[in-house]
Amino acid sequence: MAIKSGINLILLGVLLGAGAARAYPDKPVRFILPFAPGGGNDFIARVLGAKLTAAWGQQVVVDNRPGAGGNLAAETTARAAPDGHTVYQFNVANTIAPSLYRKISYDPVADFAAVTQLATSPFILVAHPSVRAASVKEFIALAKAERGKFNYASSGNGGVSHLLTEMFKTMAGIGMTHIPYSGAGPALTDLLGGQVQMMFAVPTTVMAHIKSGKLRGLGVSSARRSPLVPELPTVAESGVAGYEGGTWYGVVVPAKTPPAIVMQLHRDFVGALRAPDVQERLSTQGVELVGSTPAEFAQFIRSEIPKWAKAVRASGARVD
Repeated sequence: MAIKSGINLILLGVLLGAGAARAYPDKPVRFILPFAPGGGNDFIARVLGAKLTAAWGQQVVVDNRPGAGGNLAAETTARAAPDGHTVYQFNVANTIAPSLYRKISYDPVADFAAVTQLATSPFILVAHPSVRAASVKEFIALAKAERGKFNYASSGNGGVSHLLTEMFKTMAGIGMTHIPYSGAGPALTDLLGGQVQMMFAVPTTVMAHIKSGKLRGLGVSSARRSPLVPELPTVAESGVAGYEGGTWYGVVVPAKTPPAIVMQLHRDFVGALRAPDVQERLSTQGVELVGSTPAEFAQFIRSEIPKWAKAVRASGARVD
């Protein structure tokens, strides 16, 4: 009888455990973003957040925490309770940070559990219409002839738009002054107003303004032309041989989050990515969906750190 009672207690514990797992999430989920509203990170998070809110019956609260090229948001996530109710939109800036900053207070590998890589996106080099250049080649010639005249915007010190432009400057042999902002949204506002002359931005941020003529697209940062703007050449084919870069978006949680919750988050995020309405909204913005496994994303993060360390050294960019 004692053995039977023990078996019954074990079975009850298993059932209760399964019920607890099924109940997740049992309160609102905070989706931390590293930049201000208005950029590609924000657009993707809000599309997916709305989908997951409906699926979970719990509100997904998008929490924009700009600053230090994504480091402040990453630090906040690393210190959060590992219960699955805090997720972070990990991005390329977090794999650049170890080599760009003299010191950061989180480890991009050890302090997080990877959930999935959501998507990738090229950057578009855009200029204010007042700039007398219709192509990358013309802009390089103009910047060389009028050295020191142009300012460029970025989504913040240490962000990928900052580093991509520093690489562009170095490889093209031109000079421009960096004006950092707290996100792509504020940077875009000043670019549209002519306070800065150019920036590298993701398609989600600038496509509507290119189509309306408020901004001029000059080229794309990726190795191949983008299907979204096939008329725009790559920066590399425009005379800056070997230039290549882009951005990507993923999801991580604090390192000690239970594996069962990590796997549920993976299933639910990938399920949201595969929804036809989500695919349509994101693909029309130049975003290429991924949906990798946790192990694949973890390996991808590890591979990105030395890749960007090399790029940082080559560009000479540094943030203290």
